[in-house]
Amino acid sequence: MKRAIATLLVALLPASLAAAPGDALDEAAAARFAALALECVHKEYPNKIAHVMHSDADAKPPRALTPAFYGCYDWHSSVHGHWLLARLARDFPDAPFAAPAKAALARSLTAANIEAEVAYLRGPGRISFERPYGLAWLLQLASELERWDDPQAREWSSALAPLEAEAAQRIAGWLPKLRYPIRVGEHSQTAFAFGLISDWAAVTGDAVIARLLDSRARAYYLADRDCPLRYEPSGEDFLSPCIAEADFMRRILRPAEFAKWLSGFLPAIPSNGSAGWLAPGEVTDRSDPKLAHIDGLNLSRAWMLEGIASGLPTRDKRRAALLAAARVHREAALPAVTGEHYEGGHWLGTFAVYLTSGAGLRP
Repeated sequence: MKRAIATLLVALLPASLAAAPGDALDEAAAARFAALALECVHKEYPNKIAHVMHSDADAKPPRALTPAFYGCYDWHSSVHGHWLLARLARDFPDAPFAAPAKAALARSLTAANIEAEVAYLRGPGRISFERPYGLAWLLQLASELERWDDPQAREWSSALAPLEAEAAQRIAGWLPKLRYPIRVGEHSQTAFAFGLISDWAAVTGDAVIARLLDSRARAYYLADRDCPLRYEPSGEDFLSPCIAEADFMRRILRPAEFAKWLSGFLPAIPSNGSAGWLAPGEVTDRSDPKLAHIDGLNLSRAWMLEGIASGLPTRDKRRAALLAAARVHREAALPAVTGEHYEGGHWLGTFAVYLTSGAGLRP
């Protein structure tokens, strides 16, 4: 029943969200991105953990702390690396990489592993663990499995359910207490996470979270005007505070209302179809894990610009400029997703897949 409701909800989405306006993801590119995730989802080291310790007994290797999501350098990258594999195996079930992708998912998403993950999150001092970025990606993984019509995917969805419920409960408990939005270009940003969580709520039919996000969106963002896009990017951004906010609000507001809000929020978007109003960020050193964030910024800007365009009325003259800027950002970023440097290779594949598969437009 839950899966049928989810299918109906997706079917009722506006036609403008049915497909991404950029180039479609082909099997060759999908194989390249899948290889990046397959290389890292069970690669334990190097590893950067955010681990609260209370005694010597808490000093354990990553695989013992979080046995499902210990690879890909950090927890959130491991989670969205698994999302990448699920997304591509669902979209390309007959591709050569589909079987290894499903084997990797089967290895990670066991009931025992997820039970340990839940226990870890509930440990003392971990109330803010991976909030909101990692938790939002966990919900994205859950919704990907929910929509996948495959017997194994149904088993993995069932196994993941306790951790999905824990993540949703944490978001639901946190948002009423969060007095102010978080307007940064990295993991703690609220707007980007809200977009992922909103899409999960639409797929799973979670009306409580959907209403909470609608309420928070209006309290945090509805009165915003003239976002200082000229100040972006900061040197280590992988998300745009201004563009991510607009991409979230197009999920909340109807097209005409969103068009009016966008006029006040980003008044510099031209109506002449030009891409020159927003230049891609420059990456100076892809071996530096923070400086490499700018590649992620260009990827996320591209899909968010496409998302903003999809939320406007079809005759809105700003759509052409939004899509033109999105294409410039695509062209700047996608060739850089090579895996040459692990600093970017462990996570940029996910951003590339999210963009090229139209994940924010085609749940």
